[in-house]
Amino acid sequence: MTANVESTVQALSDRFLTFRVDAQLYALSCDDVTEVIRVPPLARVPQSPPSLLGLGNLRGSVFPVVGLREMLGKSSAAHLSSSRAIILDIGAPVALVVDSVATLESVNARQIETGQSEISAAGDEQLLGAFSIGSTREVAKILDIKALLESAFSSRLRDKAHVRASKAHGQTRTEAAALKRTEMLVTFEVADQEFALPLDAVQEILPLPSTSIAVARSEAVVLGMSSVRDTLMPLLSLRGLLGFSAAGAREAANDRRKVIVMKLGADQIGLVADQARSIVAADPDLMDPIPAILAARTGGESKIRSVYRGEAGRRLISILSPDQMFREDVMQRLTAGHQAHPASTKQAEAGGREELIVLVFRLGDDEFGLPIEAVVEVSQVPVQITRVPKTPRFLEGVVNLRGEVLPVVDQRRRFDMPQLEKKETRRLVVVKTERHRAGIIVDSVSDVLRTFLENVAPAPELADARTARLVRGVINLEKVGRIVLLLDPAELLTRAERGLLDTFHAQSKKADA
Repeated sequence: MTANVESTVQALSDRFLTFRVDAQLYALSCDDVTEVIRVPPLARVPQSPPSLLGLGNLRGSVFPVVGLREMLGKSSAAHLSSSRAIILDIGAPVALVVDSVATLESVNARQIETGQSEISAAGDEQLLGAFSIGSTREVAKILDIKALLESAFSSRLRDKAHVRASKAHGQTRTEAAALKRTEMLVTFEVADQEFALPLDAVQEILPLPSTSIAVARSEAVVLGMSSVRDTLMPLLSLRGLLGFSAAGAREAANDRRKVIVMKLGADQIGLVADQARSIVAADPDLMDPIPAILAARTGGESKIRSVYRGEAGRRLISILSPDQMFREDVMQRLTAGHQAHPASTKQAEAGGREELIVLVFRLGDDEFGLPIEAVVEVSQVPVQITRVPKTPRFLEGVVNLRGEVLPVVDQRRRFDMPQLEKKETRRLVVVKTERHRAGIIVDSVSDVLRTFLENVAPAPELADARTARLVRGVINLEKVGRIVLLLDPAELLTRAERGLLDTFHAQSKKADA
């Protein structure tokens, strides 16, 4: 027995938690174990080591979840419903997934064998010792869990430089400056027409709540009140506010209706649209005021600030004026007797806190976010994508987007995921970094979230350097059971792939010359 192992064994608790992987019984000192839980829902980290199963949430804290099977070189479990997660405190909280938990054993240090011939380490096992249990004399191997984690995640554990969300926000300021001549618009559909609100006026975009309560003696535009993130929020019909008939609202629904959340004083208002459309970086030079004869009317047209002529005039978007959306008497009725919810008061007092706006998209069951400053627009995936010979499989091809040749990256292929069978919900997110502009294909775009930088946790430690650079931070929406991984737009491509795009752009410029 070496001196190091001997001192470690002497320092072990006399109580051990035993558990199984396949038929083998293992043990950990109870000093390192805080609790045992069912495996929580996981947010999977793209391109992470196989041992990192994902990120989990335990009472508001996000922690890495690692698989012992994978660390020992065994095949992954078909499903985790019967597995258990052992929460370890070994300097930082980590969840260790095992097949099952067996017993709690009290063991005298003299009963622990430490000689390598006696403990018989096999495969990728790293052990501190072994002991026998009960009359069956079954052997429980004591894992050197710190050494196992070091082996599985060595590159990341040697590099402690966290990529924090505050740095991410700072890096996007250059990108925001590049977009200063554009106005970010959130567009949505009402009665088969496209409307928009300035992004600054939109808090977030949510699915229509399944439950709401009616407001007595309210106008038809007031659909009711609903609880959103612990805040009672009035829901108003955009069809009604814009002077359209409500007759087609049910036909327009089909689970596509969205709530555009706006801030109104200390309260929030939910505007119900037939469906969300996209996010557009609009050129102010292409925005025209509505004709004076319409602006003077008192109907829905008076709520339109200007009309954006996108796609060479083929796409007309009516930009609404938040200040003109609501009649004074309607707002008095909405707010009469209604005191601001404490959560709204907290929001009103949040001056000085740095805000982060994130576009959330899905790949499979996982949600990812991009800082809104880096998003140029969101649109449907073009039907025609031209394939470029001798390029990596992740590069789907190129498209001509309003006169600009844009490389398109299939994000599923980029993250080594299987192809999506149903492609109707796919969206093209156009992302701009300091040097590159590219479109990424995602399964769907969920919503726009606003949070504060202080609510973004650091990226997981148990990932390699590449993944650590890609994932800037973790947005933990504990109350609704969501974990959103905040990605670095510049790291969506590797260094070699960015070089390839530089070459591609240079060749495109030569061809255009």
